[in-house]
Amino acid sequence: MEKILTQEEIDALFRAAQGRAAEAPKPAAEERTLTACNFRQSARISKEQLRSVSQLHELFARNLTHSLGAYLRLAFEVNLVSAEQLNYGEFLQRIPEVTYLVSMSIRPMGVSAAIEIDLPLAFPIIDVLLGGAGRVEPTVREITEIEEQILESVVRIIGRELENTWHPVLDVQFAFEMRLRQADITRLLPPSEKILSLSFEIRMPEARGMLNIALPAAISNGLLRKLTQQASYRKQRGNADSTSQMRRRVDRCVFPTQLVLPTQRVRVSQILSLEQGDILKLNFSVGEAARMLVSSKELFTARPVRVGGRRAGQIAARVRSLDPVHKETA
Repeated sequence: MEKILTQEEIDALFRAAQGRAAEAPKPAAEERTLTACNFRQSARISKEQLRSVSQLHELFARNLTHSLGAYLRLAFEVNLVSAEQLNYGEFLQRIPEVTYLVSMSIRPMGVSAAIEIDLPLAFPIIDVLLGGAGRVEPTVREITEIEEQILESVVRIIGRELENTWHPVLDVQFAFEMRLRQADITRLLPPSEKILSLSFEIRMPEARGMLNIALPAAISNGLLRKLTQQASYRKQRGNADSTSQMRRRVDRCVFPTQLVLPTQRVRVSQILSLEQGDILKLNFSVGEAARMLVSSKELFTARPVRVGGRRAGQIAARVRSLDPVHKETA
């Protein structure tokens, strides 16, 4: 027989259950691991940003080709090889141990960038500036102080072309600081700092080599942000105004128009026998509309009419097919 609980017994059971729940130990709070945020470690560069950076520095390569070619007075070609985001330590691993590397101050940011020129390219440039033909050194050696001063003028031209290329995006100035010795190279930037690495191949008549530029995060992030903003603005403006801009441009265009009859067949004998004042009969009804061609494309059917002292075409209907119409004679 089932036992039926009274209200007092039910209340007592609830009070007992609540007491056990209060006495039960609470689970320990989960421990969270906190990591210090380093704002120098920016996110990886996106494909859209990489495309914008590449387009910008392809322009820099073309400008540098002209300016250094004119300065050296010989055939000189600069091509962008790569634009990528690296750690400064990875950048140092890619350059030779014996090389020509200088620091450039970027104002007003107050940071420094690194520019490296391969020695197999540096020595021919020096030879040209000293009146030679740009010969290649048979052995790799350190650059002398006099040769450093000669190359300094080339580095200043590189900095000036970077300024001109960046000016529509970022208003900065590149100023030559000093030639970096082996001990100074590692102290220029922290090895773990992300940089924007730009690599260019330079070709001369008798030599070729690499030009490498390392831009610190403080300047590369600002450049990427400006490029992204400009790309977004151009995209939004293009989507909103492209139709109206295209219409305004087309409104000012001039297209040749013709009012032609359908193809007719006439005997050669009839044409040869024609004289002034004769009438050539065509198999074409007076009430039938002719075809109006706009830039050799049939767009409308129309009837020839007169407006004052000028001939005109009265539009009858629009032609669906826009296939080009070959020249026809009537």
